[in-house]
Order: sequence, then structure tokens, then C-alpha cells
Amino acid sequence: MISIAAPVIETEEIDAVNGVLQSGMLAQGPKVAELEAAFAAYCGTKYAAAVNSGTAALHAALFAAGVGPGDEVITTPFSFIATINPILFLGAKPVLVDIDPATYNIDVSKIETAITPKTKVIMPVHLYGQPADYAPLQELATRHGLLVVEDACQAIAANYGDKKAGSLGDLGCFSLYATKNIMCGEGGIVTTNNEDHLNAIKRFRQHGMSATYQYEHAGYNYRTTDLCAAIATEQLKKVDDFTAARQANADRLDAGLAGVEGLVLPTRGNGRTHVFHQYVVRVTKDFPITRQELVSQLRERDIIAGVYYPQPLHVIPHIAAFGYKVGDFPEAEKAAEEVLALPVHPRVSEADVQTIVNAIKEIANV
Repeated sequence: MISIAAPVIETEEIDAVNGVLQSGMLAQGPKVAELEAAFAAYCGTKYAAAVNSGTAALHAALFAAGVGPGDEVITTPFSFIATINPILFLGAKPVLVDIDPATYNIDVSKIETAITPKTKVIMPVHLYGQPADYAPLQELATRHGLLVVEDACQAIAANYGDKKAGSLGDLGCFSLYATKNIMCGEGGIVTTNNEDHLNAIKRFRQHGMSATYQYEHAGYNYRTTDLCAAIATEQLKKVDDFTAARQANADRLDAGLAGVEGLVLPTRGNGRTHVFHQYVVRVTKDFPITRQELVSQLRERDIIAGVYYPQPLHVIPHIAAFGYKVGDFPEAEKAAEEVLALPVHPRVSEADVQTIVNAIKEIANV
């Protein structure tokens, strides 16, 4: 079977975990500090703080940015629910802006009309592994005195110009979930160049504690462990190889699927690198069968494809409660009806790619 995701776990990760088990220091300790230093160095930021999930990273970053009740955070309706839930955790309002249909990222040209006196943060999502169009977004944020929090959960190693995701905005958020480009099972990282933001995140992940049993504000138990950090540290050493493998598979899929009527292949934005957390095509009305029928027929051939995401966030009841309705974000709604992710991860071989291409062409009668 050709799976949609498969973590690469090798001797280095196993030995690193065994080393932690033998050390007796299982909770947050020296391995977490090692991961934070290595991750900051890789992204090109002064600091990084490890937490226990990508959701926790987003929550902590928004807290550090000063988001609270009555504030507004501008973001996209086309993402995983974890992009918006942390905004709600802090009592703020998600203000949604439609997407660029070519990249699936927030349409920067539509952001300015969404800014109000209550806007505190713009939070672009680097969806599927490609950075949002950052330069005009930053110009807009600077002009309006807003902070930028990158949801880079799917975009470790992606570049915008000569800068890596996580070093573009005021804070960058990453996920280390099992299916991500590097992983530790569950985990997250926040990057920043601002020491005050760093300290706020470190308090927030430890119940608001600034010193032993001294608390400055409410917080959470968002710490990670040395066990997870040991895995992630070894994964980070391999991230460039993993990325190259994903990009090579994406290029092969591009070449093999070019010209298949009814399939729209991924777009790479100018000046950006795409790290292909997902390789996403659109299955349009010109394809001979529906998207769901394609998913089913691929599964019959032991190829697993996935829909990320089958509904835009503004139609989910607790988000629609802010007054959003079907029709508000037509590009996001159309994408939700058409997108389909094909296997692209490093364990997908050249032969696997050819199997995927042959299967789709057979189904499409090409």
C-alpha cells in the first residue's frame, strides 16, 4: 500500500530515545534545550521554545503577541481547525480573508479591508508547505502596526526569498505531529527574535510560572519532554534530505500527470520554495469521475489519497457563529470541493510515483 503519510524512524531516533530513557531525565530537560537551540539556528531566529503540539505553539504565540478578549486576528478559512481554535481560546475573534486559488494561502490583496481598530495580529498559514506571499503582507502589517504570527506548522524548511519560514514574522509556529515533514509523534515549536515573546511563551507553557511557584498570569501545561525532543533533534538533522525527497517526488508527479484533463497541478509561488507537506491537485468537473470516486478507485489500487480539507472553517458551527455563512469565501469553498492530496513523502519511491501516475491515467482513460 502507498500511504498518504509515513514517518521516517531510523537508528538515530531509536538510539536518541534510548539515551534519554537511560539518563532518567524524561521530562523537559537538556534535550529540549538542545532542540530549541538547533531549531532556532536552522530557522535563522534568535530563539525557539518547544511545546507539546502545534496547537499549543499557536496558542502560546498568540498569547505572547498580546491577543486577548475583544481583539481580532486575521487569518484564512482554509486550514486545519487548529489555526482558529487558539484564537477562540484567548477570547478573540477570527476575522477571515479568502484565499489565493493558486497557492491556497491567504489572499494578501484582500487583507487591508478586513483590518479594524480591534485587529491585533495577522496570521497567515503556509498551507501544504508553501509560504504565504510575505513581503506585501509584512508591508501591510508594518503600516498598520500589527504583529504577524506565522502558522508554519506544515512548512519547516520552506523559504520566502532567502529567509526560512519561522523567521519571517514576529513569531513562527511549527508542528511536530507524526505526519509532518519532521516529527516526534506530538510536539510544537515557536520561533521568535523577541526575548519578551520568548519569556511569555516559556511562562505560558508552565502554568504562567516565572520562577519556582511564582506566577505572573494563567498558563497551561504545554511543556514537551526530552523523549520527544530527542526524536525531533535527530529529525531536524535530516530535514534537508527529507525536503529534497518530497520535492523530487513532486517533480515526478508533475511530469507524470501533466496534461491529464480535469486535474490542476500544484503551483509554486514566485520567490518561494514549496516543501510539499502535501502534494495537492484539484479534481475539477472536467475529470471523468468525481473526487470521491477517484479516492475510492485509488484505494482499490492500494493508493491512499486524502482531502485536506473537506470543508472551509467558516461553515463549522462554532466559527459560523461569528456571522459567517456559505458564500462568504468562494475560493476557499471551491478549493474544499476540489483538492486532493497524493502521496509525496520520503518513503514514496520512484516506482510508487509511477504507480500513482499510471493509476490516475488509467482511471482518466488517458
